Amino acid sequence: MDIPWLALGLIAVGLVLMGAELLLPTHGVLLGLGVGAAIIGVALTFRYGLSTGVTTLVVLVVVVPLAGGALLRIWPKTPLGKHLFLHGPDDDATVANMPVNLELERLRGRYGRALSALRPCGLVDFDGKRVDTMTSGEMIEQYRWVRCVDVKGGRVIVREAPPPPDLGLADTALFG
Repeated sequence: MDIPWLALGLIAVGLVLMGAELLLPTHGVLLGLGVGAAIIGVALTFRYGLSTGVTTLVVLVVVVPLAGGALLRIWPKTPLGKHLFLHGPDDDATVANMPVNLELERLRGRYGRALSALRPCGLVDFDGKRVDTMTSGEMIEQYRWVRCVDVKGGRVIVREAPPPPDLGLADTALFG
């Protein structure tokens, strides 16, 4: 059985032209030429037999989209893809760098006292500064000690904690 070199060559050239359309801004000219070359190549394979033509057509219809999907998944991770694809900052990184939230970031790990019952939101006093806070779901009674465990999207997340270790006995009676 003869191998249809011309047909396979046209299909290969068509695939290369379609791939080149991703890199060169030809407004679809290379894509059109590539699709045309692939169609002519498939038509030529039918001259070598029905089974050869059908096999080639099935391979192109099944394998090319699968390979294209894999390529689109892998390509952004390649050195060339990293230059061609735009990568925006993470939402958390953008929100965290806002001036208001930079001040809130300083509260991370600090102790405060609940000025209101946290159900799950409420006010907490951090060294004389009143801050709107939120618990991770639990209810905290008024005047309990809390500790800032996280700051996400401009929200201060607190958890109930024992009194801070550097606190004297006289300070524990401040709030009753």
